[in-house]
Amino acid sequence: MIQIREAVRRSGLTVATVVLLWAAIRPAAAHVRYVTADPPDDGLQFTIGVLTEPANALLFGTTGLLAVAGVGAYLWVRPTIPDFDVLRSALREYLTYVPWMLRLSLGLPLVGAGFIGYLFSPSVRTADVLGTTAQAEARILLIGIGFFLLFGLATRAVALVGLATYVGSAIVFPTTIIALEYVPGFIAIALLGGGRPSADHLLERVASSPGTYYGRIDPVHRRAGTIRDRLDPYTAYVPTVLRIGLGATFVLLGLGEKLLRPGPGLGVVEKYDLTAVVPVDPGVWVVGAGLAEIAFGIVLLFGLLTRATAAGAFVLFTVTLFALPDDPVLAHITMFGLASAVFTLGGGPLSIDDWLNSSVEPHRKPAPGSQAESRSG
Repeated sequence: MIQIREAVRRSGLTVATVVLLWAAIRPAAAHVRYVTADPPDDGLQFTIGVLTEPANALLFGTTGLLAVAGVGAYLWVRPTIPDFDVLRSALREYLTYVPWMLRLSLGLPLVGAGFIGYLFSPSVRTADVLGTTAQAEARILLIGIGFFLLFGLATRAVALVGLATYVGSAIVFPTTIIALEYVPGFIAIALLGGGRPSADHLLERVASSPGTYYGRIDPVHRRAGTIRDRLDPYTAYVPTVLRIGLGATFVLLGLGEKLLRPGPGLGVVEKYDLTAVVPVDPGVWVVGAGLAEIAFGIVLLFGLLTRATAAGAFVLFTVTLFALPDDPVLAHITMFGLASAVFTLGGGPLSIDDWLNSSVEPHRKPAPGSQAESRSG
C-alpha cells in the first residue's frame, strides 16, 4: 500500500511537471511553420531539424523520460496488484476465439479491397498498376480469399495462398509493403486453422462421426487432421508471430510514413488543423507521431508490457478512426484485429513479459478466484 501511495504521489508530481513544461514550451515552439504545399525533400534532415530545435528537444526528451519512469513505476508496483492476474485469467477463456478474430480481421478488408479495387493497401489501386483483365483477376482473387477466410473453409490452405499473394504483390509493387500486418496475420491463421466457429470445424465434426454419409466421401479430413497434429507444437509461438509482426509494422509506419517521408503527414496536420487541437509546431506532430509508432513497435518487438501496448494501439486506432472523417476504415481493420489478438494472447514465448512472469510467479500469491488459489485452498 505504501508503494502504491508513493507511486500516486510521484504521478502527481509528473503531471505537474508536464503542465509547467508545456506552458514554457508552447510559446517557443509555435513560431516555426512548415509549408505543406512544398514538402521537404530530405525526410531525415527534416526530422533532425525538428528534434534539434531546443524547445522541441526539451519536449521530446521530457516525454521520453516520463515514459521510461512510468514503465519503471508500473514494473515496481505490478507484483502488488492482483487485478492483472485476474485479467490474464479471464483472457485465457477467450483463446478459443482468436482464430475467428484473425479470420474476420483479414477476411473483411480483403473482401473490401477486392470490391473497391486495391491490393492490400489503399495506396496501391489495381486500376493504376494493372491492365483490365489483370484487375478483374486480382479483385476476384482477393474477394475469394476474403470470403473463404470469413467462412473458415480450407482455412490453412487459403491463408498460405493469401500469404503468397501478398509476398508476390510486395515484390512487384513495393508500396504494398506498407500493409505488412498481413504477413503475421496469414502465418498465424495457417498455424491455428479455422478454429470455432468455422466451416472447417463443422465439416470435420461431421466427417469424423461414425456412420455419417459425408464421412464416407470426405477426402480431406484425415489429411487435415495429420497436418493439424504436425502444426500443434508450433501454435505456442502464434503470440510471438503476431507481436513481432505488429511491432515491425509499427516501426515501418513510423519510419516510412513519418520520419523519412514527412510530406503527407504535414499535409494531414494542415488539412485537419491539428495544431489547433494541440498547439505545437506541425513538425512536432509528424515527428512525434513517428517516434510514438516506433516506440510502440520496439516495445512489442521485445515483448515488454505487451497487453498494455496493444491496448494503447487499439485506442490510437480508434481515435484516428473518429478524428479523421475520410480515413480509410478498411485499411485499419487488420491492425485492429491484430492488436486485439495480441491483447488477448499476451507476449508469448521469447518475450520480456514471459520472463518477468516466470520470475515473479513463484513469489506471487494466487489471484482471488483463480485455479491456483483453489488448489492451494
